Amino acid sequence: MIVVKTSEEIELMRESALIVSKTLGMLASEIKPGVTGLYLDELAETFIRDHGAAPGFLGMYDFPNTLNLSPNAQVVHGIPSDEPLKDGDILSVDCGALKNDFYGDHAYTFEVGEVAPETKKLLKITKESLYVGIEHFKIGNRVGDVGYAIQQYCEAHGYGIVRELVGHGLGKKLHEAPEMPNYGKRGRGKKFVEGMVVAIEPMVNMGTRRIKQLKDGWTILTADGKPSAHFEHDIALINGKPELLSTFQYIYDALGIKSDEEDAYRTSKLQL
Repeated sequence: MIVVKTSEEIELMRESALIVSKTLGMLASEIKPGVTGLYLDELAETFIRDHGAAPGFLGMYDFPNTLNLSPNAQVVHGIPSDEPLKDGDILSVDCGALKNDFYGDHAYTFEVGEVAPETKKLLKITKESLYVGIEHFKIGNRVGDVGYAIQQYCEAHGYGIVRELVGHGLGKKLHEAPEMPNYGKRGRGKKFVEGMVVAIEPMVNMGTRRIKQLKDGWTILTADGKPSAHFEHDIALINGKPELLSTFQYIYDALGIKSDEEDAYRTSKLQL
């Protein structure tokens, strides 16, 4: 069942989402060759707690850490380790926060040092596909319209769309209805309704869409060992249109990136 949020609840969710956004922005300056995942994980937990929230992933389904850190061929659900990042790596950072009984859930794939051009393209197309999907999250559409749009955009560039892992509704539970696949058929699935909040999160592989899991029971990898990218936003359906609750702007400020990609999905200027 889809849990519709009131305007007051959506503002509480925005607060949770922005704590995650700020955490990712703080981490952006720390992600560099030689840094370990455990170091980043410790920074994130401290930052989230200092902002009056609890880490959303820590202990969820017995997950042992604050961050999902998934380098290179790892798709999602990677466990932070003491292995240093290397120049040319990419690192998907998925983070959650719980405040005022509502979750924020947000992800970004970072470049570590100098990354190969074909890997940069994978990150670019995956992030663009996120906004392609968001554009179709509106009254009159269904779940399949978002998935179809993401799938067509990524497959046109020869990439594989992961099928076994999907986006989801978001609220007082980290995973609510509906599931939000990154593939699908137009006009199929649940109708979108005013007050919905979802996490849309394309997981896109450079090669095959097929995946495998490590014996740790968490880490998901590409079956062919090629890189995978992951970007995620929290979005509410307000006045029939998508509105971002999360932002990449804190990341862009830390990295000196200029972007207007989020402007179409905000009703007012974000106060940073």
